[in-house]
Amino acid sequence: MEHHLTHTIPHQLFQLNGVHYDSTSIKDFAYNSIKEGTENESNLGQFILDWIDNSVQIGLQTSGTTSKPKTIFFPKEALINSAKATGVFFYLRPGNSALCCLPFSYIAAKMMFVRAWVLGLKLDIIEPSSSPLKLISKPYDFSAMVPLQIYNSLSKLNQIGTLLVGGAAVSIDLAHQLKQYNCTVFETFGMTETVSHIAAKNLSEGETVFRVLPNISIAQDDRGCLTVNAPHLNPKLLQTNDVVSLISNDTFEWLGRFDHVINSGGVKIHPEVLEQKLQNQIKAPFFIAGVPDEVLGQKVVLIIEGKAKQLDLDLNEIEAIKRPKATYFLPQFQRTKSRKIQRQKILDLLNLNHP
Repeated sequence: MEHHLTHTIPHQLFQLNGVHYDSTSIKDFAYNSIKEGTENESNLGQFILDWIDNSVQIGLQTSGTTSKPKTIFFPKEALINSAKATGVFFYLRPGNSALCCLPFSYIAAKMMFVRAWVLGLKLDIIEPSSSPLKLISKPYDFSAMVPLQIYNSLSKLNQIGTLLVGGAAVSIDLAHQLKQYNCTVFETFGMTETVSHIAAKNLSEGETVFRVLPNISIAQDDRGCLTVNAPHLNPKLLQTNDVVSLISNDTFEWLGRFDHVINSGGVKIHPEVLEQKLQNQIKAPFFIAGVPDEVLGQKVVLIIEGKAKQLDLDLNEIEAIKRPKATYFLPQFQRTKSRKIQRQKILDLLNLNHP
């Protein structure tokens, strides 16, 4: 067997939904999933066929949060390297059990399969839902969820040993609640371009900074944005739009997106930092944005999903220049397929991008 086709052979302890598969039998499973399965099972089947074919590359689609979704091609070796780094960082062992409850249209679920294949995990795959543990009674060593799924699974979290959370920022309130469970919850940081996560912070221990995984070096560009050098995942130096504060050569604090930064009267404001401060007071989905202003250049506004109503917010924690100068309500927010709020589209819809 040529070295570069190692992706076609699973670890000998690999299991999927309780069944051992080799590279031949997994093909039948994939065809059946495409032919008879749900949309999610069909996506899984297609990914498996793409994974075990003789090509050394595989296409992955970006989430489309900040721009149009696009397909990027990676060497399969990069996905294998990512799985191995995850195994080392989170102490995963061959034979560990794992649960995948995320949609196979996205990288997070695809990487759960690759980790099981490469590390020899016993992976169970269920239909994605907002309450994934509702019908689950058995324990798992490892799983990954988005914040909403965790929020709806708090009463059963102790069934999971190590849980990764990504896809959206974790609220201060949820992070605080997670400290009382035996389950170890890590918030992850990453993107399709880095083949899933490249850093994590332990929310169960109250960590506030991200620590990078093995063989990854980080720096900042002149905008204060994170650059990632991870040659085993991507040969290019990755320039992100994530504004960070570098704490050490392998830890950083995430401040927000560069494309969201508001310049109000010469003061740079990170909406994500303000959102953290307001989230316990506003129960509906919301975000902070900067809109054109003749005096300040940009002014801070608050945009809330739902019917207009009177708000009584305590803004004492926020400096005067950073406080929202106006509030807008929209019955329903525009979102991507992965349910991320499309800020720019909403500002266009409210006609707030013009002075």
